Amino acid sequence: MWQKLSLRGRINLLLALGLTLGLAINIARLVVEAGPRVRAEDQSVIRLAREFVETIVPGLNEAADPEARLNQIVHDLSKLRHVSITRQGDATVAEHSGDSGDERSPPAWFIALVHPETTTVSVPITIHGKPQSLLITSHPNDEMAEIWDGIVTQLAVSSALAIALFLVTIVVVGRALAPLQALSQTMASIEAGHYGSRVEPGGTPELAAICAKLNHLAGALGEAVEDKRRLAERTVSLQDMERKEIARELHDEFGPYLFTLRAHAGALMRLSEDGRTPTADALCKHGTAIMEQINALQQFNRRILEKLRPVGLAELGLREALGVLLRLWRESRPDVTIDANIASAPDETGEVTDLTVYRIIQEALTNAFRHADATAVSVTVEQAAGMNGSRGCALVRVSDNGRGLAPDHKLGFGLTGMRERILALGGTLNVVSGNGGVTVEAVVPHGSHH
Repeated sequence: MWQKLSLRGRINLLLALGLTLGLAINIARLVVEAGPRVRAEDQSVIRLAREFVETIVPGLNEAADPEARLNQIVHDLSKLRHVSITRQGDATVAEHSGDSGDERSPPAWFIALVHPETTTVSVPITIHGKPQSLLITSHPNDEMAEIWDGIVTQLAVSSALAIALFLVTIVVVGRALAPLQALSQTMASIEAGHYGSRVEPGGTPELAAICAKLNHLAGALGEAVEDKRRLAERTVSLQDMERKEIARELHDEFGPYLFTLRAHAGALMRLSEDGRTPTADALCKHGTAIMEQINALQQFNRRILEKLRPVGLAELGLREALGVLLRLWRESRPDVTIDANIASAPDETGEVTDLTVYRIIQEALTNAFRHADATAVSVTVEQAAGMNGSRGCALVRVSDNGRGLAPDHKLGFGLTGMRERILALGGTLNVVSGNGGVTVEAVVPHGSHH
């Protein structure tokens, strides 16, 4: 049951139990103190009554009728509040006024607990040489009634104060914990995808701090989701751009090669249909042309495959795969000097890291050769250890001596996609442009194999 109670319910329950326990302890203290009070009252009343009797008895012998005088004294003393005096041996005992039950009489269990037995003291007297005794009996009913009335009054007052305190505390606790309901609703709203939801900070300083942190978290989640959406849009755009580029290259380069092959194959067929034996020079001419076109197609096919998936990256490793890439560029652009300094990668670099480094260099070289009109390109790959026990990283730098970027130039889809990919891995990518060309610098953390 305790586990099912809310925080407000637990606080209220503990407060109610504490007030009830405090009230019970206070009443129990009054009840425990009632017994000694009544016994002390008994002893005091009996002592006073005994002293009074011992004072008036010597004068009885001087009375004309000592017996009548004694009876009158006993009758008068029977009207006392807390004590009664009777002659020993009297058949009739005067009924004490406090003995009769009334509304002020405490309950029987209280009387039995406080004063279960009646206290009676015998005082011997002598009248004209005849020994007699007076019985002094205490009647603490009025005292017990006063104590009981005090307990009832204190119980009523304390209960009223406890209830008032309990209600005030409920209100205070309710207002202090009111932000919890707002927090719960805001969390549910955020869980449903409404990242613009906010909770008004309030309540105690601790709850206000939690509200502020939740608002900050909601804002961060909203920004993260928006970044994810933009990244997904750019990913789709990048895929479309890559497909368009591949389609353009297939149309612009693959098509002419096929047309030339078709032309030379048609020429060979016409030579065979003339009925004359083709000359060796004619066959060699067309065969050589076909071989040149096939070699060009192979290079083009390799370049397309490199864009789609680096050949041999997983089997040969990053260093060898980059060597193949640079060799292809040197073959296709012999007019450009390419300097490379590629450090050996650790064994646990990770396929994702290797592929990312490869794509960065591939994209940077493509931009340098197509747009920068560079005559020299420098490629550097270094391996660095992580700081404070973190993962290692690859340091990549590709520099050219081209004309650089315009001041208002925006990065293309290739480098933009690379930057977002590196950021997702926890790295960085910077593009610096100046009069001496463009430098692409990247830090790629070592990842895991996929």
